[in-house]
Amino acid sequence: MTATAKPEPVEALATTVELRVGFANGGRLDPEDIALLETIRRVRSILGASRAVGSSYRKCWLMVDALNHTFETPVVETFPGRRGGGAELTAFGERLIALYRSLERQARKSGARTLEELTAALDPDFSPRASGAASADRTDEPPRSRSQRT
Repeated sequence: MTATAKPEPVEALATTVELRVGFANGGRLDPEDIALLETIRRVRSILGASRAVGSSYRKCWLMVDALNHTFETPVVETFPGRRGGGAELTAFGERLIALYRSLERQARKSGARTLEELTAALDPDFSPRASGAASADRTDEPPRSRSQRT
C-alpha cells in the first residue's frame, strides 16, 4: 500500500495582485523592475543584481536605462570603474519603490473581497453568486430603439 499525496487545498495557495504601470511616455514599471531596483539597493551593483535575480547583465542594464529615461529624475546612478564602481538608487529611486509598494497595498486592500471571490472560484465546489439581474429569467423583449417605440 502506497501513500498518495493529497492535493494542496485552495486556501493554502496565495492569490496575489501584480501591478504593471504604463506611463503616457511609453515607459513602464512592473514587479520585475522593482525587484531589480531592490536588489541593486542591496548589492550596490547592476552586475551583482543581475546575478542575484538570474538575468543577464545586458537585460538588467537595459532595464535600468529604460527606467532612467522614463522619468525626468534618474532612478539609479552608476559609478563605472574597476575599483569603487557600482550603482546605487537615487533618492527618487527609493521613492519610486515606496510609491509602487504603496500602490500594491492599496490594490490589495481595495480588492480584497474580489480576490477572495476569485480565489474561491478555484475550488471545484465553488458556486458563483448570481446578481439579481444576471440570474433573473429574462423573458422580456430587448429594449427597443426610439424609432421602434412609436
